[in-house]
Amino acid sequence: MGFLWHQLREAVPLIWSGHDDIMRLGWVSIRLALVATAIASAIGIPLGCAIGIGRFRGRRVVHAIANASLAVPSVIVGVVVLILLLPRGVLGGLRIEFTLTGVYVAQTLLALPYTVALTAAAVNALPPGLLDQARALGAGRGQLSRLALREARIGVLAAVIAALGTALSEVGAVVIVGGNIQNHDQTLASAVLQQTTDYTDYPNALALAIVLLVLTGLLMAALTVLGQRNDALRLRLRTR
Repeated sequence: MGFLWHQLREAVPLIWSGHDDIMRLGWVSIRLALVATAIASAIGIPLGCAIGIGRFRGRRVVHAIANASLAVPSVIVGVVVLILLLPRGVLGGLRIEFTLTGVYVAQTLLALPYTVALTAAAVNALPPGLLDQARALGAGRGQLSRLALREARIGVLAAVIAALGTALSEVGAVVIVGGNIQNHDQTLASAVLQQTTDYTDYPNALALAIVLLVLTGLLMAALTVLGQRNDALRLRLRTR
């Protein structure tokens, strides 16, 4: 414990002093997490809703695949994305391997299963008669989707929070696709790995880890508060 306390005493001043590397990595990590989560949500929430309310053949199989994708190791996603982006790969013409743009692609793909699978689960958990009653009243597909997402909003918010947490803290795919190149495409999480394994600079690694932990907590809290405020606003409108 004495060794840990000593490293913490050296790490905290690095944060308070506003170390340039820490500030830069923090901004890159936030931007990456927000963009990846936004794209994954824009794609995954409609897909998850379609799985949840759909009546097509093979729906259960698709839902099972969506759930199984949550367990895919991030390093596998990283390897597949890198192979696709290498010069001889299908997407090699984009020339975004070992760049921050490539990391955006990898992080979006890692966040996507959470928005799809958890949204589908939230919609499936709705009272059985709710959507059937809406169908009986003549609701179209778009109306059903809006109803389902509105009633399952807490579960959908949980999906977004899970995706954001993954995009912010994931390191395996970042290192593989981006190369973990200092001052180029590092994030807070991948910088912690480098400081620990390559440089054995434990105070700097701890400083980065603390900042990452605080950022994760703040972003999660902001999403939670936003969801609570939206619920409170709807409640007020209904009671008027």
